[in-house]
Amino acid sequence: MNDKDIEIYQKEYSDSRFSTKITKVAKSAGRSVIKKALTLYYVMKSKNVPFKEKAKICAALGYFIVPLDLVSDFVPFMGYGDDIAAIAWALHSVYSKVTPEIDQKAEERTNQLLK
Repeated sequence: MNDKDIEIYQKEYSDSRFSTKITKVAKSAGRSVIKKALTLYYVMKSKNVPFKEKAKICAALGYFIVPLDLVSDFVPFMGYGDDIAAIAWALHSVYSKVTPEIDQKAEERTNQLLK
């Protein structure tokens, strides 16, 4: 993502839209996508993350929220590939901020969503 993409997709993010999306697509997106998205969400809520990194997270999660992206989420086996790429891009930049507590929260919420 470039700076313009970050700006565009940040505007798509909100806590309520993220919650709706993640609940709606949990089973179709799969454990890996959901856990990584939730990990980013909890990192973003952390007080120990600089604003610039939170902006990247908002952009990646905003991209995840947008229903029409490069590869439609409904395409079997590929639909979330572009979403996971955006999520992985943001997660890579904040990986050092993923605490055991954040990982645990993401794991627990993932398990709840995939029941």
